[in-house]
Formats: sequence, C-alpha cells, structure tokens
Amino acid sequence: MNRLLATFAPAKSTLNRLVLGLCTVFVLLAIAATPAIATTIYELPNISGQSPRAIDSANVLSPLNEGKLNKSLEDLATKTGKDVWLVTVRIGYGDTVEEFTDALFDRWFPTPEAGSDRVLLVLDTLSNNSAIRVGEGLQTLLPDDIAQSIAVETLLTPIRSGEKYNQAFLDARDRLSLVLSGEPDPGPPAIAQANIEGTFADAEETDDRNATVWVIGFLVVATIVPMLTYYLYVGFPGQ
Repeated sequence: MNRLLATFAPAKSTLNRLVLGLCTVFVLLAIAATPAIATTIYELPNISGQSPRAIDSANVLSPLNEGKLNKSLEDLATKTGKDVWLVTVRIGYGDTVEEFTDALFDRWFPTPEAGSDRVLLVLDTLSNNSAIRVGEGLQTLLPDDIAQSIAVETLLTPIRSGEKYNQAFLDARDRLSLVLSGEPDPGPPAIAQANIEGTFADAEETDDRNATVWVIGFLVVATIVPMLTYYLYVGFPGQ
C-alpha cells in the first residue's frame, strides 16, 4: 500500500503544480482585465511658468505633437498673457471628468487671481469624455457656450471618428488660440453637431459601464484567489 501511495505521489505533486500555475494565470488575467490604475490630481506635476502646457498622463499623444502643443501654447502665453493647459488622464470609477477638472484647476490655481487668465481642458481617455474650466478673467472672451463647444465638439469629433487624439488636441489648440487672441471663433467642425450627442455615453451610462467592469474584475479575483490559497496550503500534502 505504501509503495502504491509512493507511486501516485509524484503524479499528485505534478497535478498540484499544474493547478497552481493555472490559478496564477487566471489571477493575472483578471487583474489585466480590470481598468488601469486611475490618475489622481496629485500624480500630475505642480505647474510653474516653465511647466509643459500639454500633459499627456494617459500616453495617447505622439512626442512630436506633444512638443508642437507645448511650443504653440507657450507662444500664446507670451503673446497674450493667457495660459492654456491641455491634459489627458484616466479617471477611475466614481469620479467624473468635470469633478476632476475642477479639482485640478483649484489645486493649480487656489485663488481667483491665480486662475484668472487660465484655461484647463481635460480629456478622460477611459470614457472619452472631456471638460473645460475657464478662469474668471477670460469668461467674456471665452464664454461658456464656446468653451463647451471646444471641449465637446472640437475635441471629441476626431476621437469619435477613430480615436485621433493628436488631431483632436491640435484642433482644440487652434480654436482656443484664435479665440484667446481676439480673432473670430471659427466654430466647431462641420460634422460635430450632427450626431455627437448620440455617439458618446452620458455620465450615467459611463458610470454604469465602468461599474460593470469593476464588478466583473472583482468577482473573478474573488473566485480565483480562494482556489489559489487552497492549493497553496492544502494541495501539497502528498510531497
């Protein structure tokens, strides 16, 4: 009997290792399936007069176009005294891009005077939603209807037509630069107003979609981890 058990022990050990390996793979796949770690306002750099004005935290812009954006926005600030920041982020479940934009603007510009001639345009690449915040000193030059049109129509139209993030920010920069330089507003892209509202999920739909992804990820992990723990502590008595 002992000889028979000794014969089956290596096979059991091999099976345990195989199950352990499969459990590990499932855990890694479950982790990969959950959304990437969300960006917080404190992960973004504090700004100064020499700070980049295009901050691509979500890594969707090419280095060449990021450089173009920074150079042209620096030139705009030198020429007009009006500063524009363009930011890409990935916002986690529970927050909206509007809340993130307001919090970041208030962190960077804690007083009305500090934020008076500033504009902050933020894109959340997880939901492809955007928001804009305009300082009090620019609200006559850049009223809410134009600001919102830039954030929603000018920025999101190229993204809607094929996730063209570089073109989206170059178009938004061009329109912002014209308006803030006192030139006539060229308006949104011709195709923007036709169907943009039907293309992007509203905030409630986005929250529901993100919540579903998180719940599925947690359920998968919650199922696999106990199995992994069981085989770690119980599955090797035959060795």
